[in-house]
Amino acid sequence: MKRRDFLKVGMAGTASALLGWEGLADAMQSASSESFVFPAPVYRTLGRTGMKITIVSFGAMETMEAEVMRVAFDHGINYVDTARGYMGGKNEETVAKALKGKRDKVYVATKTKEKSKETIFNDVEASLRALETDYVDVIQLHNLTSKDRAFIPETREALIKLKEQGKVRFFGVTTHMNQVEVLNAVVDDRDKFFDMALVGYNFMSPAGVAEAIARAAQANIGIIAMKTQAGGYATDALGPISPHQAALKWVLQNRHITAAIPGMTDLAELREDIAVMGMKFGYMDKLILKHYGAAVRPYYCHLCGKCETTCPKSVRISEINRCLMYAEGYENSELARISYGEIPASLSAAACLNCSDCVARCVNGLSISEKMERARRLLA
Repeated sequence: MKRRDFLKVGMAGTASALLGWEGLADAMQSASSESFVFPAPVYRTLGRTGMKITIVSFGAMETMEAEVMRVAFDHGINYVDTARGYMGGKNEETVAKALKGKRDKVYVATKTKEKSKETIFNDVEASLRALETDYVDVIQLHNLTSKDRAFIPETREALIKLKEQGKVRFFGVTTHMNQVEVLNAVVDDRDKFFDMALVGYNFMSPAGVAEAIARAAQANIGIIAMKTQAGGYATDALGPISPHQAALKWVLQNRHITAAIPGMTDLAELREDIAVMGMKFGYMDKLILKHYGAAVRPYYCHLCGKCETTCPKSVRISEINRCLMYAEGYENSELARISYGEIPASLSAAACLNCSDCVARCVNGLSISEKMERARRLLA
């Protein structure tokens, strides 16, 4: 935006109490009516990897069109996050199309859920074929829910061998649940094995997550934030105002976060997200998130996992709620069902049918029985 447009939006924000959300949206639309101009890239260093990556990087999990990524890469975004399991491997193939002629300008991170040497080798080889590259910059152990998987000797031996072969450069972990335990374990590891962590983090995260992130960053472990939009649920609480830029700016104001990787499925989402590079988190952002947070609090799961210790059947409540978020927030039913299908039936919401009353309790007041019933109806 030009300076006069920033002033126009600023004046609209100041007058929002008089204008209401509709008036503010009209003012913002007027301010951005001229042709969109991509901002100059802003970089931060990803911990001990030394890689300087854009603070808004590309989360490719839901992206089906390679051209969306190519536009992002053409305008400076230089880090893309995918995984072997996304879209049954098709997501890495889409990333490969976007990387044609640009591989030397873009850092690539992928993930594996495997533990044994053989299966990890097979996974990474499959990723390299799908990505049409000789190496990936970061290989991440996917979806750690506790510290245990980060310390399996065979897993580490496999990753070390891949690094010796030049097929991976750096090691990372990803975590949606028990982030504090996982991050602290990575920090306290005497071998300093992992170079970075991809962490679920947003304006609704408990303070302990931010503290663990700070501790990791101070230990020179690069931190990338995912799930930054707190589900991205559609709500009429803000009228036509989108909370997405405010949510991204909130995350990026944390100096311990190297980058965020919002999912961007089309050019409109790309423009909305990439525009925050260089913007500061302000009063209007705070007000927007206050209203959005209040609207989604009755059904937003923090994925803390505390409820699972109160369930006698050890149902994977947090994972099920993450699948519901994919369905109801991301509005991606296919992703939700695929993710739900990876949960063993004995630990899925189907196990709840054998209980007359739900005794599991959420520290944030969610009705777990209602959430599990919705999961059975939408995902089974």
